Amino acid sequence: MGSYSASAQALVDEMKAAALAQPARGLAFQGAPGANSDLAAREYDPNALPLPCYSFEDAIEAVRDGRVDRAIIPIENSLHGRVADIHFLLPESGLSIVGEHFLRIRYGLMSRGLGPVTRAMSHEQALGQCRRWLRANRIDPVAHSDTAGAAAWVADSDEVGLAALAPPHAAELYGLKLHETGIEDADHNMTRFVVLAREPLPELPQGVPLMTTFVFEVKNIPAALYKALGGFATNGVNMTKLESYQVGGSFTATTFYADIVGAPGEERIDRALEELDFQTKTLRLLGTYRQARPRS
Repeated sequence: MGSYSASAQALVDEMKAAALAQPARGLAFQGAPGANSDLAAREYDPNALPLPCYSFEDAIEAVRDGRVDRAIIPIENSLHGRVADIHFLLPESGLSIVGEHFLRIRYGLMSRGLGPVTRAMSHEQALGQCRRWLRANRIDPVAHSDTAGAAAWVADSDEVGLAALAPPHAAELYGLKLHETGIEDADHNMTRFVVLAREPLPELPQGVPLMTTFVFEVKNIPAALYKALGGFATNGVNMTKLESYQVGGSFTATTFYADIVGAPGEERIDRALEELDFQTKTLRLLGTYRQARPRS
């Protein structure tokens, strides 16, 4: 468990009390109040009571322990790729994906106004998404666990030249001067979030496009991945995402994270998953849920 700076802690305590009092409305997220994950939680479910958590593990644990019913976790960004460690955390969490949300990302540079800005603090994902702007303005990046948490840290700091990269509204939230907005390196900056719960959806939405997410480990033999994926091609299943990552330190066991369009129960999906299961060492379904935006 980590700790928030003083400027954030009062807001954290207030939001925590509200969310824990009504677990069914509680929606855990990683970060300080005002973070992109906080915005995503409020956009995904305007009736939710967002619960700030210091780390991804804390947000997942809040759901697993029953303190709140759901968590919303970022998994990938259109500029900076996969969110670090999230593909390890999801399978290990024991939770199910029950939804997704896409959030348009905007960043602002904010400080207390203590001299010209020479250093900018933020989450490594945000720093990566603004790296060209930072370089062009000769501002050194400083890693922090969270975007809004960086804003709160700056609000409590007397360091001359220190600023934060955070969602623009965090400046008002923490009493900072907003110097500039829209400093991300591309206009299409978008982060995909998944919503996690202890159990899968009891009933899948009808008449809407669905997504299914799973992880699998291939056998350590020639053409293992080719054989494992053949069933999706022959059954006309659209695989929209496939990423690999290593498990353990042997570099011999490769695990893959995948998204497909469709749901178990559809004949073509069942045939493809049956073939995948036959060709792999392990297969674990993480969830089936409604598409937040069309894949084509």
